[in-house]
Amino acid sequence: MPPFVCRRRMATAGPLLLAAMLVSGTALAQAYPSRSIRIVVPGTGGGGDFAARLIGQGLSPVLGQPIVIENRPVGTIPGEIVSRATPDGHTLLLSASTLWLAPLLQANVPYDPMRDFTPISLVTMSPNILVVPTALPVRSVKELVALARRRPGELNYGSGAAGSSNHLSAELFNAMAKVDIRRINYKNPSQAVTDLISGQIQVLFYNASTVIPHIQSGKLRALAVTSAQPTALAPGIQPMAQAGLPGYEAVATFGLFGPAGLPASVVATLNAEVVRFITRPDVKEKFIAAGSEAIGSTPEELGALLKSDVARFGRLIRDANLRAD
Repeated sequence: MPPFVCRRRMATAGPLLLAAMLVSGTALAQAYPSRSIRIVVPGTGGGGDFAARLIGQGLSPVLGQPIVIENRPVGTIPGEIVSRATPDGHTLLLSASTLWLAPLLQANVPYDPMRDFTPISLVTMSPNILVVPTALPVRSVKELVALARRRPGELNYGSGAAGSSNHLSAELFNAMAKVDIRRINYKNPSQAVTDLISGQIQVLFYNASTVIPHIQSGKLRALAVTSAQPTALAPGIQPMAQAGLPGYEAVATFGLFGPAGLPASVVATLNAEVVRFITRPDVKEKFIAAGSEAIGSTPEELGALLKSDVARFGRLIRDANLRAD
């Protein structure tokens, strides 16, 4: 309700009516949550699942209700479920950028990412690390670009599903470096790490927690991280923008959403408690150990991220003619 309307009504209301309004407003504020909250998550056992369970453990005692994690298949089903839920704050979605990029990669997505959800908070950010086998004769991003230009179409990179962070990281690299490194699609992306070590593929963008042990053992060489700034997940590894591709940034992000029409009071409650919890030093350390950085944001900042990603990666997806596998 606009502030001027509230002031006008309060100015003309009698004392008893005003008291009744205040009591009613307090009751409504105390009514949330009135039952268990479910957080729908794409997939099981990944970064989103970890984040949702950790947040659930932290928020349940504060909100006074159980928080149930509901794992659904990766794809559009989680978004469809939450977009159709009653907007009362008892059904939420924790999802990566596949939520808002899916309509750019496939037809008939059963929701509109800008219209059908209420942003609550950015939760985590995870850059990939650009790695190559130590047998490949390159020691920097510039040397990799030079090699790829000398051998167009001869180098291969591994990736998971179309639209995944490691896929888009590689395609953004291709576009910005003006090279043609060919994609090898893996149903099990972890197999790409094995194939990279053995030299069957030459380039990989992958999460820090998986590849850093291989970097430390000398099996792989790190060339850059895909975040705009240095990250605690990969100490000492330069961002791509500093290593040879100015302006490059491609990170995996997870955000918390509700259905469209979520009341502002509910959004404010959830945002405050989520941000308070995930930015605690001990909680941030748990996220780092699991391979991601806890961020936290305002709802408006998460909404702006969606718009920025759709504009930036939408252009890339169209130019490279990328489609869902």
